[in-house]
Amino acid sequence: MQVPIHLAISWLIGHRLPERRDRRLVTWAGVAPDLDALSLLGGAATYSEYHHVLTHSVVAAVVGTVIWTACARERWKVLLFSLLAFHLHLVCDLVSSGRDWPVVYFYPFSRHEYYTPYDWPLASPQNALVWLAAVALTVWIGITRGRTFAEAFLPARADAAVAKALRGMYTRFRRPSHLRSAE
Repeated sequence: MQVPIHLAISWLIGHRLPERRDRRLVTWAGVAPDLDALSLLGGAATYSEYHHVLTHSVVAAVVGTVIWTACARERWKVLLFSLLAFHLHLVCDLVSSGRDWPVVYFYPFSRHEYYTPYDWPLASPQNALVWLAAVALTVWIGITRGRTFAEAFLPARADAAVAKALRGMYTRFRRPSHLRSAE
């Protein structure tokens, strides 16, 4: 599964947390397993050897969760939501990255590769549908709650502007046509 989809899904997991910092921590907890994609800097062979291995593991989950929880305001909620976002990332990768990308969950203790027979290729209609659903939910939350997953990587004011633009488009779309022509 691609990083933007992981980002949106992880943000959706923590979007109800009242503190922006906590929502961001949960969001990045769900993206953190893809840090091992930096192995691409060592070349295609290194990437092929270590992607879905180094940071797709129980050790990475524990280390990351300790860090995210230490930085959180509502520590218990962030702990639980971070673990959920992290592990949902792994499940999504198992199901939606194709058979060539197993997860080595117990690395460095074991190199056993976990697969599932219920998978689909990375470039698939299923992944596109998941992405569209995540974006639709994010847009709806932006309209109703005034924030979007853009808060994970934009300043608060920029995310507020995105949410305001979404609300404006929604209001304009919902307004009866005879009132729109009067504008």
